[in-house]
Amino acid sequence: MEYDYLIVGAGLFGAVFAHEATKNGKKCLVIDKRNHLGGNIYCEEKEGINVHKYGAHIFHTNDKSIWDYVNSFVEFNRFTNSPMANFKGALYNLPFNMNTFYQLWGVKTPEEAKAKIKEQVGDLDIKNPQNLEEQALSLVGTDIYEKLIKGYTEKQWGRKATELPAFIIKRLPVRFTYDNNYFKDKYQGIPEGGYNKLTEGLLKGIDTLTEVDYFKDKEKWNAKASKIVFTGRIDEFYDFKYGKLNYRSLKFEHETLDVDNYQGNAVVNYNEAEVPHTRIIEHKHFEFGTQPKTIITKEYPQEWDESKEPYYPINDAKNGDLFKKYKKLAEQEENVVFGGRLAEYRYYDMHQVIGSALKRIRYEFEHK
Repeated sequence: MEYDYLIVGAGLFGAVFAHEATKNGKKCLVIDKRNHLGGNIYCEEKEGINVHKYGAHIFHTNDKSIWDYVNSFVEFNRFTNSPMANFKGALYNLPFNMNTFYQLWGVKTPEEAKAKIKEQVGDLDIKNPQNLEEQALSLVGTDIYEKLIKGYTEKQWGRKATELPAFIIKRLPVRFTYDNNYFKDKYQGIPEGGYNKLTEGLLKGIDTLTEVDYFKDKEKWNAKASKIVFTGRIDEFYDFKYGKLNYRSLKFEHETLDVDNYQGNAVVNYNEAEVPHTRIIEHKHFEFGTQPKTIITKEYPQEWDESKEPYYPINDAKNGDLFKKYKKLAEQEENVVFGGRLAEYRYYDMHQVIGSALKRIRYEFEHK
C-alpha cells in the first residue's frame, strides 16, 4: 500500500482529515473530481476579487478552538453578515429586527413591534399549523410572512409554502433590538485573501490529484491505501443499492460589471416570487475591496438531477428512512470513514464540518 489514507473529496472534511492524519505521521493522498481543491469553499480570483464560486461562504462559530484552528492557517477579517432583502423595490434589513419593523410599520419601540406582530398573529387564529405557511404566519403574522418569507422560501424549495411541512420553520429568529448582524456567533469573518488560503494551508505538503473520478476505477484507487475517507454521496458509494437520495441544487450566474460598487452590500435577497433568483452576491464586500470593477453572482435554486451539483439534502421522512439504510451499511465498514455533507446526508456549516473531521480524527487515533 502506497498510502495510509485515500481521501476522496478535497472539501473541508477531507482537507482537515488529511492535515491531521499527516500530523499523526500518516501518508495521505487526496483526490477530487473537480479541477480544483477546496470543494464548495473554492474561490476564483478575477479582477483582483476572490469570487465565491459556489455561493457565499461566511465563517461563523461560537467555538474558540475551531476559530483559533482556522486562523492558524490564514487570518480571518472582521466581516459581519448583514444581508438586505429586496421586495418589489423596497429594502428591508435581515434578520428580522427593529430596523426591519421600522421599515415595515414605522414602529420605533420593541413594545410597538411586539404589539403589531401579536395583533396580526391573533387575527389569524391558527391553532395547529398544518404546513410551512401556517407555521410562519402563526409565528410572525401576515406582513413579515408575505414580504420576507413566502416568495424566498418557495423559490428555495421549488414548492408552494402550503405544500411544505411545518417543521421546516420550527421557529423564526425575531430580534427586538436594532441589530443587523445575521449570526449571533461570537466569531465571524472571511479569510484574508480568500478561502483558497485555508485549503492551501491544510493540504500543504500532502499529495493531491484533481479531475479524478473515483468511481471510474474504484478498485485501482482503493488498492492505493489501507483506509478510505469518503466525502462524496453515500448512496453512490453503495451503487444506489436502495435508491437515490434527493437534493436541492443551485445555479450561479457570475457577471463582471464596470462599476466599483453595484449594491453596497455583500448579500441582497430577492424575496418576491416573480424574480427568479433568490439573491445577488457582490464578492468584493466580503473583503472590503476597493477594486475599480465588481463581480456579482445571481443564485438560482433548482431541482436536482445527476447533471447538477447536490447542495442541500432534502430532510423529509422518505429520504431520512433511505439514508438510515445506507448509514447501517456504512457502520459495518472497517476500512472506510464517511464524513461531510454528502456522506452524512446533512446540511453542515463550515465550522461544523471542521468539528466533525476533528472529532473523527480523535476517534481514529485514540482507538488504535
